[in-house]
Amino acid sequence: MSSPEFSAGPDLVNRKLPPVAEIAVLSMALVIAGGIFMAAHLPAHPPLGLAEVLLVLAVVVVVTNVVLLARLRDFAWGSFFLVAKWSLLAYLVIAGMLEFIFVFDGTRGQILFVMSCMLAVFAVNVPMLLAFSVARYQPVP
Repeated sequence: MSSPEFSAGPDLVNRKLPPVAEIAVLSMALVIAGGIFMAAHLPAHPPLGLAEVLLVLAVVVVVTNVVLLARLRDFAWGSFFLVAKWSLLAYLVIAGMLEFIFVFDGTRGQILFVMSCMLAVFAVNVPMLLAFSVARYQPVP
């Protein structure tokens, strides 16, 4: 027996939404690839060209994702922001611990900047993906 709340409403599973989750995964893949490339060269000074290109592409992808997400009108924004704020808090704590590790290990200069930016993209992207994944299946008030 289905709940009356969900019985006579729009099809929440098959409705058309932008590919926010897929774009978020692409952004994470770019950042992870850049991080792996940099880590493969440590403890020596890694070449930053490829890592910077991957970082810029990841930022462009995240901004595109935010724009696509912001254009949604019939969306469970309450659920989105509820999940986003708590998962963002968790990822900011994780990112802060990782940033401490970078500094404690002696990472400095441009390498620290690129790694910190990659970490920031990841820390924003994952909560957005989690929040979207929850809110897309919630009924719109």
